[in-house]
Amino acid sequence: MSNNSSLITHHSSLSPVVGIVLGSDSDLPVMEETVKVLRDFGVPFEVSVLSAHRSPRRAADYATTAEERGLQVIIAGAGMAAHLPGVLAACTCLPVIGVPLQGGALNGMDALYAIVQMPPGVPVATVAVNGARNAALLAVQMLSLGDAGLRRQLRAYKERMAADVAVKSASLQEKLQQQQK
Repeated sequence: MSNNSSLITHHSSLSPVVGIVLGSDSDLPVMEETVKVLRDFGVPFEVSVLSAHRSPRRAADYATTAEERGLQVIIAGAGMAAHLPGVLAACTCLPVIGVPLQGGALNGMDALYAIVQMPPGVPVATVAVNGARNAALLAVQMLSLGDAGLRRQLRAYKERMAADVAVKSASLQEKLQQQQK
């Protein structure tokens, strides 16, 4: 990737298909959840630090060249004014998923409102504050539209979640029955 802005690139023989963009390197602890999920699903990705305010040209360049570099989805985490996902979405036709990050005087609500209130014609899919895991899962779902193998992995993931809930429910029922004795 150009500009030496990549922090992490998934070690794979495949080119990255998901771009994870952080507004600051301090966002990495939250955004690492996207890295974990994409690695679990075997989805190649890249991670970069860009700023809509401090490096607007680099952010625009990243978005305008994303498709030709093979990216299919961009996940952008940003806090406070959180313009990064919108700037990226304005410069590409690729889907952009915004992750509002907790922090600042409004504890992430400012970032949530900034990302979710995009003007008509420039959509950004938005997850919960610090919802980096769901952002990665949404990206995997988008990619699975054209990849049957990913779709099978998603089904298996959802089946494991359902099985975990059933086990927890049975355990809770057992505890409640023991308390009644």
